[in-house]
Amino acid sequence: MKKLLLMGMIWIGCAVQAAAPPSIPQAGKNYKVLESPQSVDVPAGKIEILEFFMYGCPHCEHFEPVLTGWAHKQSSDIVLKRVPLAFNKALVPHQKLYHALDALDLADQLAPKIFKAIHTDRNYLLTPEAQAAFLEKKGVDQKNFLAAYHSFETANAVQRDNKLMADYKITATPALIVQGKYETSPAMTNSLEGVIPVLDFLVTQIKAKKM
Repeated sequence: MKKLLLMGMIWIGCAVQAAAPPSIPQAGKNYKVLESPQSVDVPAGKIEILEFFMYGCPHCEHFEPVLTGWAHKQSSDIVLKRVPLAFNKALVPHQKLYHALDALDLADQLAPKIFKAIHTDRNYLLTPEAQAAFLEKKGVDQKNFLAAYHSFETANAVQRDNKLMADYKITATPALIVQGKYETSPAMTNSLEGVIPVLDFLVTQIKAKKM
């Protein structure tokens, strides 16, 4: 029951979606220009897309294939970075789970399976032991995973996640930051798929140096 209540709280931090956005994205409605732009950590000429997400967020689960499909169609000048969040301290293990798998170059590959475990199978993966046992069934060596999970690098990565969340004032997931200047999300576009034309619009404008 405690786990069910905890996971139910995640809905508070999840964006809601409904209808499609207008054909031409509108500032202040489908995306917003950030009052305090942040520097980006990509080479010159690249465009950084940050996705703030939570494994426990059902909207993030549904958005994952939409965003991944879009990213796979982009040129190499688009750099997609995923930033796992935990609005509740009990969910910090999910942040560490992502970064441990990222260090093993397995985060993207296993994301659908992790979402399914949490949202369909009700295996909430809230401890490293539960995570290691689950991942072993997916072919991941427990020793390697736990070493990555408890590493200094993973601890630092979680601190970076939290700093980015504070810097960008993220209060719900999924949320996207484009080139440190613009924010969009399913909540702003009123649909998961509606985020894609907004991303295309912002990327096109940035490339044309119009924004």
